[in-house]
Amino acid sequence: MNRRELLGGASAAWFAMGLEGVRGLAETATADELRVGVIGPGSRGQELILQLLHVPGVRIAAICDIYEPRYAQVNRLVGAEVATTKDYRDLLDRKDLDVIYVATPLAHHAEHVLAALKTGRPVYGEKAMGFTPEQCREIYAAATKPGTLFQIGHQYRYAPWVRAAVEQVKKGKIGEPTHVYAYWHRNNDWRRQVPSPDPGGKLEHLINWRLYRETSGGLLTELGSHHIDIANWVFDAIPERATGMTSIVRFHDGRTVGDNVQAVFSYPGGRRLMFSSLTDNAKMGNELWIYGTEGSVAITIEDATFYYEPKARIKPAEEGEQVAKHGITTGASYSTKGEMPYRGPGEKLRVPVTEDPTLTACRAFIECVRTKRQPLADARVGYGSAIAAAIANRAVYEEQGIRVPALPA
Repeated sequence: MNRRELLGGASAAWFAMGLEGVRGLAETATADELRVGVIGPGSRGQELILQLLHVPGVRIAAICDIYEPRYAQVNRLVGAEVATTKDYRDLLDRKDLDVIYVATPLAHHAEHVLAALKTGRPVYGEKAMGFTPEQCREIYAAATKPGTLFQIGHQYRYAPWVRAAVEQVKKGKIGEPTHVYAYWHRNNDWRRQVPSPDPGGKLEHLINWRLYRETSGGLLTELGSHHIDIANWVFDAIPERATGMTSIVRFHDGRTVGDNVQAVFSYPGGRRLMFSSLTDNAKMGNELWIYGTEGSVAITIEDATFYYEPKARIKPAEEGEQVAKHGITTGASYSTKGEMPYRGPGEKLRVPVTEDPTLTACRAFIECVRTKRQPLADARVGYGSAIAAAIANRAVYEEQGIRVPALPA
């Protein structure tokens, strides 16, 4: 079985359902209550809880966090007293939980996801699937066992405009896709406020875990894994090789992950994904461009817009002909015609958007639990982006190209 076949499977059935597939399933919800346990109700975990409150028939029954202030935060969010524990094993030992959500820092994903899967319950794991290649393989093996239900937190797989754009690309709207350029540029230090006093910097490393290499994959994993996933989706493959570089250029504040990163992922057939993330300039924002032989599509966190290549190519000047431009006489190869950036409006994709993609992803997972269907963002999807991010994260620190392992057979 090749990479393309592995990336299909159950996910292909979801894609075939079309844009209304997820919402159609949501309408089949039963009145049976599903009791959810959340391991790691920090910033992302609380966002998941917030969205789950909008899904009928779901109750947040228990949470686990080693940072006690989270307990009161979740109680205020839910509007009720939620059972709490500092030990995830106590939460998993409870008999009154039907579903487990894991939203802990990346370095703990393997420990918590694997333990949750061993209980036989459906598990929603935040991206990236694992911190290291070995963890990715271990989680993949556990999450693909017969009867197991696992969904990775790639919410943009469920965004209507992303799904519609990818579907159009797969139908040939921009010809053959050959390159993806992805950006996640910000102008902030990516730092969270830490309560004072903080003896020994324990809270600093707990709250700002994304800034330290022992717990974080940095910008490439925390942000870029979304773009890697979309490129995998477009190319029906995972990368074969990754290279790149990173540095700390502005925020010399004790962090050990870069405050900028640039990476290149090589796919079969010579195709490429180029990813850039900055923290000192927000130009481009969060944007992904898919370039094809007949056009391009720009995907943002709100919409998608198509652009098309000119049908007629510019005829080159005759050999030996001189072209005068701006008072400069140049060779025949010089002509600015057709080289300026296109500044037209493009063709904006018209797709109704009625809810946050995270809500759609949570709603879809709950319906998978009820209907025993495999999710669109399944273990194959999670492995494809996580293994690439893990390898690329090593590559940018070593500044060398490293081969990406294929999906396990």
